[in-house]
Amino acid sequence: MAEPIYRRVVVKVSGEALMGPDGFGIHQPTLQTIAADLVATQALGVSLGIVVGGGNIFRGMQVSGQGIPRVSGDLMGMLATVMNALALEAAIETAGGAARTMSAVAMPDICEIYERRRALRHLGKNRMVLLAGGTGNPFFTTDTTAVLRAAELGAQAVLKATNVDGVYSADPKRDAKAVRYDRLTHREAIERDLKVMDATAFALARENGMPIIVFSILQARAIESVLRGQGRVTVVCS
Repeated sequence: MAEPIYRRVVVKVSGEALMGPDGFGIHQPTLQTIAADLVATQALGVSLGIVVGGGNIFRGMQVSGQGIPRVSGDLMGMLATVMNALALEAAIETAGGAARTMSAVAMPDICEIYERRRALRHLGKNRMVLLAGGTGNPFFTTDTTAVLRAAELGAQAVLKATNVDGVYSADPKRDAKAVRYDRLTHREAIERDLKVMDATAFALARENGMPIIVFSILQARAIESVLRGQGRVTVVCS
């Protein structure tokens, strides 16, 4: 059995991934599959932080063009990430794992407030930490949150779970000539304006020497496979 290539990672799961075949909200079988994958990954001896997007419920940047101020839209998007994190926490617990949701936006009646040392204590007690509420500030994406929290918590890599099997030169669902990359540098990802993550996230990862591994969450045990050094991925590193 292959040993995990990293011992501590932050997994970024898009909100859209939670929709499964539905067009909105949370598809319960998909949620359970992702939770089981995370529990199996943790069983390898991997310490896990998890950032979940909110695009299945609300996307601030989209509504900002419809009359809602960008700051208000981003704050609403942060609330969506908390809802997704709470749902995933419950699914992880049902699957036999231990997890705690921590939000950068204070809501103590609902979940813990994110604090680095407390998050590290949870990780040290073999609990997954679901990092909700973005950075707590508007104008920053959950991709940037994932890289920021990975650097804060001493993670060795960010695992970006998407609906495609890596990074392409264009959207492969729309452009049949899109080229898939096996490996890129952070600088190349920024200069080529590749949309798998925003430029701020790539720049922060470059500054901290943080590898980003992009893969499809649609495959069974996808996260576990990545940590075993298997599966089809794109590695973005310095």
